[in-house]
Amino acid sequence: MTGDTGTYLYAVARDVGAAMPEGLAGVAGSPVRVITAAGLAAYVSTVPLDRFGEEPLRRSMEDLDWLDATARAHHHVVEAVARGAPTVPVRLVTVYSADAQVRSLLDERRDDFDQALSRVAGREEWGVKVYAGPAEQGVAEGAGQGGEAAASPGTAYLKRRQASMRTREEAWRLATARAEHVHDVLRSIAVASMRHRAQDPQLSGREDWMVLNGAYLVDRDRAPEFARALEELRAQGGEVELTGPWAPYSFAVLDEGGAP
Repeated sequence: MTGDTGTYLYAVARDVGAAMPEGLAGVAGSPVRVITAAGLAAYVSTVPLDRFGEEPLRRSMEDLDWLDATARAHHHVVEAVARGAPTVPVRLVTVYSADAQVRSLLDERRDDFDQALSRVAGREEWGVKVYAGPAEQGVAEGAGQGGEAAASPGTAYLKRRQASMRTREEAWRLATARAEHVHDVLRSIAVASMRHRAQDPQLSGREDWMVLNGAYLVDRDRAPEFARALEELRAQGGEVELTGPWAPYSFAVLDEGGAP
């Protein structure tokens, strides 16, 4: 390393001599290489600090196009590593000033990494999103439209507003109750589960209410059972979206506290 470059860390796995995926490139197109210590392997790239130093990163993180491209490249490396071995993904844009810092990290937190790797070995993360169905949202949309002919325009408007609020609350209760049921069934099959914040419509690309954004760590040999349960839940109504399998981002990420 020189003072002009840093070490970008993607993920950590056990050092079992696995071959590096040929031609694997990471953020900014930089080649991925491996640093080993304490029986662990850290997957890294060399990056320029004029783009990945502390101040440049503050500016770059406000650029959504840059952030999207960087996140995709980061995810691509993590997924490539995870296909070959249990993997602990590291948070986005974790940059160290030199390889020596990464080796120190592996030495100092060997037990933490070992526990995390044992927890996710033989398991995959699945994402499940539940949206309120048309019938649930339709309750709110069709409410409060009758019985107002004799009322004044102002009174009729207030009645419509009150009825709409009541029915929207009821629709939300129905949708969230169904989401709780979906979550309870799936977490009974999973080794671990986590509920993330519902995505903003700008991120999900949908106007429907997202009532569950769940992550589930599932043993690979129980994946068919998980999929069958999901299909049964879909048949009960509402829209249930499955994504994955993914590297265990929700269950193995360690906050490394790395800084340029």
